[in-house]
Amino acid sequence: RSGAYEKELRKAREIAFQELGEQAKALGADAVVGIDIDYETVGKDGSMLMVSVSGTAVKTRR
Repeated sequence: RSGAYEKELRKAREIAFQELGEQAKALGADAVVGIDIDYETVGKDGSMLMVSVSGTAVKTRR
């Protein structure tokens, strides 16, 4: 793998995790469990990379 490709992959993963956290917080959650991350190439020639992250937003007891 190329350094530039890995840099973009890391950046996309960070953005996906940040968005997951923001969505969980908007729901009133303070944690996300069961996180799954998927990578997929899209486009006619596979020139784009899609990163998707999912998990379950939870509210912990205090």
